[in-house]
Amino acid sequence: IQRRGRDRLSGLRFIHTHLAGEALSEDDLTDLALLRLDLVAALRLAPDGAVKTIHSAHLKPENISATPWEILAPQSIFDLKEDFLEYMGALEEEFARTQRPVDDNDRRERAVLIHVSTYPQTFARDSLDELSELAHSAGINVVHTIIQRRKLDPRYILGRGKLQAAVIAAMQKGAGMLVFDLNITPSQIRSLGDFTDLKILDRTQVILDIFAQRAVTREGKLQVELAQLRYLLPFLSIRQQALSRLTGGIGGRGPGETRLEEDRRRARDRIAKLEREVELLGKRRRLRRHTRTQREVPTVAVIGYTNAGKSTLLNHLTNSEVMAKDCLFATLNPVSRRLRFPREREIVITDTVGFIHNLPPDLFAAFRTTFEELQEADLLLHIIDAGSVDLNRKMETVLDTVRQLDLKQKPMLTVFNKIDTCAPEEVEGLVHQYGGVPICALNHETFDPLLDAMERLLWPATTIEPLTS
Repeated sequence: IQRRGRDRLSGLRFIHTHLAGEALSEDDLTDLALLRLDLVAALRLAPDGAVKTIHSAHLKPENISATPWEILAPQSIFDLKEDFLEYMGALEEEFARTQRPVDDNDRRERAVLIHVSTYPQTFARDSLDELSELAHSAGINVVHTIIQRRKLDPRYILGRGKLQAAVIAAMQKGAGMLVFDLNITPSQIRSLGDFTDLKILDRTQVILDIFAQRAVTREGKLQVELAQLRYLLPFLSIRQQALSRLTGGIGGRGPGETRLEEDRRRARDRIAKLEREVELLGKRRRLRRHTRTQREVPTVAVIGYTNAGKSTLLNHLTNSEVMAKDCLFATLNPVSRRLRFPREREIVITDTVGFIHNLPPDLFAAFRTTFEELQEADLLLHIIDAGSVDLNRKMETVLDTVRQLDLKQKPMLTVFNKIDTCAPEEVEGLVHQYGGVPICALNHETFDPLLDAMERLLWPATTIEPLTS
């Protein structure tokens, strides 16, 4: 039965008979939510076959309670006296009052983010917040988040009931994708593809998509494509319908659907070709580094968690215009600039790709030649966002990556950036606890202690007078 629907409800009523005399089923309620029905009703048969009672439910505004529907009390079909159109009109008005306004000019794809783990709630929230930042950087509009503290379901990742609730929430909020805060296996994407038509993304895919958007150099594009193909290779064995859920992506960036339909042999051939090209570019980069070494020009590598302000610092130290944005992974490939010190000294300072918790292994491997830039550095500047709420975790992530790259033997200077976002006593506490130098990359007046510390570490045998403004 159809009613002229408005924006929130479809205008359709689904009325059917339950032959076994049962009330509304779980499937009835799911259809109600997913199809935005005005009403779902089940006619209950008596033992003699006569219809005597009706069980019904309708949707309700999302902020009234956690359940998206209201199940009405069973009624005799002879007592149905309410004006249905008037009732639905009042419900539509209630939706209009309680629904948050949607920006029609926001063309970003909408998503529901999902975190499932047995970790403490604070860790889960921090991890989901970071995924939200990643999603924002990838051009995704996050409309809802879900945390479930439990062991991973090997089939659906989260419990089936919670997954159903996530799909319903996505449909209600106009989201076209579910983004999981972990890495999905081929069998899981197959099961999720059978469960829902929504696009399915995982954390690695979001990061790969950001890298695909940021890559502007030939080397960067080759490295990103290599990482994407390595990631997708295990999924090429699953059927195309499930694969399309995974590769729908966030606008089709990356290798493209045609390439993803190639068989595994052709994908491996392409990976091998990309590996050779990336290695060749790495050799050229190593040659340039060797030339700098022969000239005895010290090299300083700027490292740190993504969005710590590394590119901003490079720009203000060297009067450069390297792209620096308040977003994750603004820099992909190393950018080197010269920096002059007093007494006719100069160094080469290199901005590098930011680190992140659980950096996808395929990305780590694809950017191996980029990370090699750090091997030749005479000094590492570890830039830390002093105002970060999870500063300790981010610091440990960077130090773990340094150990992974076998760079522990390198001299390292800890630099607390963005001190303008912290109270002075907080900055003092950080410096007292970890050592290092506090700066604001946007304020040249804070640079003197940093430059002085760098000079002492690069030329320790020389007596150096403190720098003055």
